[in-house]
Amino acid sequence: MNRRFEGKTVVVTGISRGIGQAIVLAFAAEGAHVVGLGVGDSSDTAAKVAAAGGNFTPISADLSKLDQAGAAALVQEITGLTGRLDVLVNNAGIIKRHPAADFPEEDWNAVLQINLNAPFFLCQAFAKWWLTGGREQSPDDSRLKIVNIASMLSFQGGILVPAYTASKSAIAGVTKALACEWAKERININAVAPGYIATENTRPLREDEKRNQSILDRIPEGRWGKPEDIAGSCVFLASGDADYLNGTILNVDGGWLSR
Repeated sequence: MNRRFEGKTVVVTGISRGIGQAIVLAFAAEGAHVVGLGVGDSSDTAAKVAAAGGNFTPISADLSKLDQAGAAALVQEITGLTGRLDVLVNNAGIIKRHPAADFPEEDWNAVLQINLNAPFFLCQAFAKWWLTGGREQSPDDSRLKIVNIASMLSFQGGILVPAYTASKSAIAGVTKALACEWAKERININAVAPGYIATENTRPLREDEKRNQSILDRIPEGRWGKPEDIAGSCVFLASGDADYLNGTILNVDGGWLSR
């Protein structure tokens, strides 16, 4: 395999399972030192990276409480450990399902905090590091790459998930807004919008026979996506092959949005 990220530091949030774990494994296989942020048990991810001969460091970070100061502190901790920042993948996310008329304020705030606030503060902290010295410490042709995880609900309404839809619509918008400001600074910020991917978040849908079938009937590919489908897209957007992509929302949905 072409180890395109040899010697680079890739930071990924939400790394204990599913899409996040697949993203960690994909970058580690490409030679990156992957730093994982989260509070879940990442031992399974660490074991899989080690078995493949990769380099992985977990750092405890409670994104449900992350603010600007906390994000800045994480950047300081990571750069103290690795000396550099090359890629940020904002993957961590939660979903809460309730009828809109009864959606609890507590759940609304929790979803917006993890899915929108924390990613923005991390984007901001990484960009500030780059703009205030990190760029000068890096090779002349280097770039800071940021990949956010959006959703097909960045474009659609969804059912029983108003907070999730709000957060993912906002992530798509923030990605575009930051690209407008930062593209000239050699910062590439793009997003991947997954369709229906077989993860723990979508288990309730897959276990509902009628809902599962109605979803499959609409996906031109005729199957649920795999976490590896998203990981490959993240690697592409973080690579040199995507240097002229900025503010792009890449749909990885088996054709769902084309239907």
